Amino acid sequence: MLRPEISSTSPSVPAASQSSAEPWSQGPRYNFGLQETPQSLPSAKASASTPWGTSGAAGDRSSSSSLPGPVPSALLAPRARGSYFENKRSYAENTFASDFNFGTSSSSTRDNNYPQTLKTPLSAGNPQRSGYKSWTPQMGYSATSSSAVSVHSPSVIVAVVEGRGLARGEIGMASIDLKSPQIILSQFADNTTYAKVITKLKILSPLEIIMSNTACVVGNSTKLFTLITENFKNVNFTTVQRKYFNETKGLEYIEQLCIAEFSTVLMEVQSKYYCLAAVAALLKYVEFIQNSVYAPKSLKICFQGSEQTAMIDSSSAQNLELLVNIQDSRNNHTLFGVLNYTKTPGGSRRLRSNILEPLVDIETINMRLDCVQELLQDEELFFGLQSVIARFLDTEQLLSVLVQIPKQDTVNAAESKITNLIYLKHTLELVDPLKIALKNCNTPLLRAYYGSLEDKRFGIILEKIKTVINDDARYMKGCLNMRTQKCYAVRSNINEFLDIARRTYTEIVDDIAGMISQLAEKYSLPLRTSFSSARGFFIQMTVDCAALPNDQLPSEFIKISKVKNSYSFTSADLIKMNERCQESLREIYHMTYMIVCKLLSEIYEHIHCLYKLSDTVSMLDMLLSFAHACTLSDYVRPEFTDTLAIKQGWHPILERISVEKPVANNTYITEGSNFLIVTGPNMSGKSTYLKQIALCQIMAQIGSYVPAEYSSFRIAEQIFTRISTDDDIETNSSTFMKEMKEIAYILHNVNDKSLILIDELGRGTNTEEGIGICYAVCEYLLSLKAFTLFATHFLELCHIDAMYPNVENMHFEVQHVKNTSRNKEAILYTYKLSKGFTEEKNYGLKAAEVSSLPPSIVLDAKEITTQITRQILQYQRSTPEMERQRAVYHLATRLVQTARNSRLDPDSLRTYLSNLKKKYEAEFPKAEQVSGRTEEE
Repeated sequence: MLRPEISSTSPSVPAASQSSAEPWSQGPRYNFGLQETPQSLPSAKASASTPWGTSGAAGDRSSSSSLPGPVPSALLAPRARGSYFENKRSYAENTFASDFNFGTSSSSTRDNNYPQTLKTPLSAGNPQRSGYKSWTPQMGYSATSSSAVSVHSPSVIVAVVEGRGLARGEIGMASIDLKSPQIILSQFADNTTYAKVITKLKILSPLEIIMSNTACVVGNSTKLFTLITENFKNVNFTTVQRKYFNETKGLEYIEQLCIAEFSTVLMEVQSKYYCLAAVAALLKYVEFIQNSVYAPKSLKICFQGSEQTAMIDSSSAQNLELLVNIQDSRNNHTLFGVLNYTKTPGGSRRLRSNILEPLVDIETINMRLDCVQELLQDEELFFGLQSVIARFLDTEQLLSVLVQIPKQDTVNAAESKITNLIYLKHTLELVDPLKIALKNCNTPLLRAYYGSLEDKRFGIILEKIKTVINDDARYMKGCLNMRTQKCYAVRSNINEFLDIARRTYTEIVDDIAGMISQLAEKYSLPLRTSFSSARGFFIQMTVDCAALPNDQLPSEFIKISKVKNSYSFTSADLIKMNERCQESLREIYHMTYMIVCKLLSEIYEHIHCLYKLSDTVSMLDMLLSFAHACTLSDYVRPEFTDTLAIKQGWHPILERISVEKPVANNTYITEGSNFLIVTGPNMSGKSTYLKQIALCQIMAQIGSYVPAEYSSFRIAEQIFTRISTDDDIETNSSTFMKEMKEIAYILHNVNDKSLILIDELGRGTNTEEGIGICYAVCEYLLSLKAFTLFATHFLELCHIDAMYPNVENMHFEVQHVKNTSRNKEAILYTYKLSKGFTEEKNYGLKAAEVSSLPPSIVLDAKEITTQITRQILQYQRSTPEMERQRAVYHLATRLVQTARNSRLDPDSLRTYLSNLKKKYEAEFPKAEQVSGRTEEE
């Protein structure tokens, strides 16, 4: 994943040593009359001015009426000694209200009285902003939903930032409750309705919201800012310069302020650039309004994913190769690559965000699966939809540009606006074909999308456009084709001067073509007219060098470039004609732009329907992609129960890489047997199997079919992996320390609905400590109902099933084949999973024996291993009572599972229960055999 750009200007806050200069690029200089004390935190700066735009009752923000109270004093390191906290009301009144007339003044009064350099609530860095309403916090503000915040006294400050460019829709949030030292971070992908952002903010019930000043420039405010201001009219808004949303500073803040117990949050957010940027601005702002910094290691900082989606941390996403291949980041051997048959940029973005945040709502998942099933069963629907969707452009990007009003009327701005209006016409003309493709669909979700296309506003906008824009104007590939479309986009007879300018342009183009034809006749050369956006019109020719007189072009031709036998050049007359052409184009674009702007002003009131269209197109594109992937392999529709059961499932990425279909295996995990220990020799397939389970789980939860003959899944709210065995130079972590950090993160965040994959824990230290750590971790996880797959080479762990009946041992089979050429025994990997732990002993020694290790060392190693193994096994024998309890436990869990999920008819159910009874009775002879062996020994 490309690292998104956060900071647009200076990436870091000025150092304290630069206090002689203005630390903030704009804004008034406030002289608090306080002596600064040096601090160790990166945010402690000797600054006397503010980067913040302030809003509403900011004048008495520090008073008891608006600020619910400072953070507990024990957790604050005072920046200065003075009267600020001793008499906050008088301080605020003297400093803010008296000097700058903050608080109850109306927006018109504020605009008249403010100094031009003062950044108002919604105009940080933009003194020309005016006309926005000023909001003040009200003491009676009630929360819209349950939260930890007091209903009568909001005390939460939230910083919100959105990605730009390709990362648009990626949201970072950081919130802090001024009444308790806790910061909550979140980062998630949202659609154009920003429903997740609004929901999260409503749950937090904030006192104040902080956003970047670039998000709320007059006439160019972002849709996110507009929606938040509409939904939170009683909340204070403050703008902060964009450079303070700095992910590097955010990471430093967390490292220095987070208490050790919750420091594992660093692992999760170190690549979540937007929530890091948000926390940097948040803490800097809180430091300013409180005039204090938090003491080191004093804050509880935690990360929360978005609601209704499963949480996958960045380390797990990397280990599972969800988006990026570990070996080669350029290839598409990833889950995203396996499923990505999308036709639009919006569909690709939606697929990416869904893979990173799978759904947890079974009803929504099944609605998607119903759609995929119908698309697979109805070929006409599938191909009809696919052909229409493939013609859509990037609707979200189009909307983003259309709703922006340029500050200056430049030629580029005019050309862009005209182009995007043609794109809008092209997009709206696809609504009817899309409706026709969806007309006969049956599933509720597809019918809902069909209903959303019935919106009359699509027709209204298109009719308004057609009154001004030619019917023939459409999106075309090629810069010259689009240039022609833009020139003749507006209908004739609307502007007489525009018609004259276009005739002039046509004459110039004809003259250019005629001139090049004359040159071709003059020199008897196969010249042709070409065009590029950089050079304009120029001449091209494909000819052998030997055909040229004197092996040279005529001297009239200049700026010659050659690629093999192809020549590109121009002439002085052609350059002059290109200049005339460009001048004519500028006139055409300017007049067309005036007409287009008037047209856009008329359709802005209806343009919101396009957001629904964008959402519809991206979702349909993703569902078509799922169906397309199914047609290339034998995927099956998953079911959702309380059991993870996969019959003959295989690894989806490995299938794409391999020439032959991967070996399929069965998986069965229930609440009664929720802990699988997987053993087997090196390279037998343990790690691949673990990743396969997680990938299938993710595919099921995003609404895709899965690679198996049959599959049933329990919804996983969190997916954790501990797979990588590399060290980490950036965080100065050895292999073992990285293992411990990752497993600590899992243990801190796991719940009963988690899916946990652990591969070879404890290999970075000595065997005794490794086994001890593994055993302790296993026992902790066994106390939960989370589904855990634990791959290990520590065969001693396999005997934990004697004490915990919810443990199942599985192993990968291998076969021994005689190598006649070397007169040695070789291992043949079958990649088949079977019950029980592996019968293979000392497979590490066998691998060493195959290598060039000296035979004497291998022999000594075998003898020592035999002695150690004999000592350990003496203490790991099952007793008859343990076997009996285990059999009873398994019978009980099977009966509970049958009662919950059985769909059998009475006769079949009676047969199943009878077989279950026989199986239970058959386990008692095993217990007696164990008892007999124990007595003999």
